[in-house]
Amino acid sequence: MTTRTRAATFALAAAVACNQGLEPALAPTSCPQGFVGVCGTVSFVGQVPESTAKLFVVAFDTFPKSQNDLFKFKPQPSPPNLPLGGPAFFYTLPLPPGRYEWVLAVWQKQGTLSPANADSLLRETGFYSDKGDTTEHGSGIVIVNPGTGTDSIDFVVDFNTMHRVCFYFPPCP
Repeated sequence: MTTRTRAATFALAAAVACNQGLEPALAPTSCPQGFVGVCGTVSFVGQVPESTAKLFVVAFDTFPKSQNDLFKFKPQPSPPNLPLGGPAFFYTLPLPPGRYEWVLAVWQKQGTLSPANADSLLRETGFYSDKGDTTEHGSGIVIVNPGTGTDSIDFVVDFNTMHRVCFYFPPCP
């Protein structure tokens, strides 16, 4: 093989090997193999409030009926945090197999959280809902089967439309 032929072969191999090699990797679109829980994409709208402590995703077996039920979320004791805005983000929420009536993003204001101050420190910022649902909290029933993840539990976090706890459990002072 001549030097020119070797150089052309090397250039062709390098071009094939580097094809799209410098482009960002594609974001996942489905739950990882063997993951048990829910996965999906969260998109962000609006500016993150300056007083933000964190943003996280939780799930409830049944829709909470009182402010005290707010602390019956899964996963316990600490749900995974989401980024504070930016481009759409693929999240994973580890959950045991079961039926979940509410999967949502929760914004937490800076401060020490307790049941007594939940209404002042927590806000619902977005939730999964079936496409045709028009209720104020959605009816996005999610089933997590043993040994598998549940994909496409997508929703929007809207920092312009955050709901206080009392929105769901009136009256609001």
